[in-house]
Amino acid sequence: MVPLSLKVPVPFDYVFPHGALGLGVDAQLDFDRRGQADDQARDKDSGERVWVVRVMDLDPEAGRFGRSTEVKVKVIAPHRPVLPTSTVPGYPPAVAFDGLTLTPYVDSQRCKATGGCKARMAYSLRATAVLPAAVSAPVA
Repeated sequence: MVPLSLKVPVPFDYVFPHGALGLGVDAQLDFDRRGQADDQARDKDSGERVWVVRVMDLDPEAGRFGRSTEVKVKVIAPHRPVLPTSTVPGYPPAVAFDGLTLTPYVDSQRCKATGGCKARMAYSLRATAVLPAAVSAPVA
């Protein structure tokens, strides 16, 4: 039987064939723990802290059809991940992810009581670490 929380390991180059730039790192909040001294979300499997790393997808097709080029990758780690230093002054650093997994789910936010349901297939990304990007040619 396939588990409901299927995590499919994927290579970084498959998800971001043109690369990604690191924009920032924030703690994922656990809304059930709001108001407590430590309200950061924890991974259900490992108990480790969940960090949200915002990246810009450099795929030229990423911004088409009203989609955003910003992607959020949840990094499961005991300490806040640190983005690498940028090699180009004035630009965000090129990043890669280690232990990248993809979890598919049905996004039903577009379903309304009237007007039908426009649910879509979506996915979330998780990783174990943020790394400096290796210099390589983009996948065609």
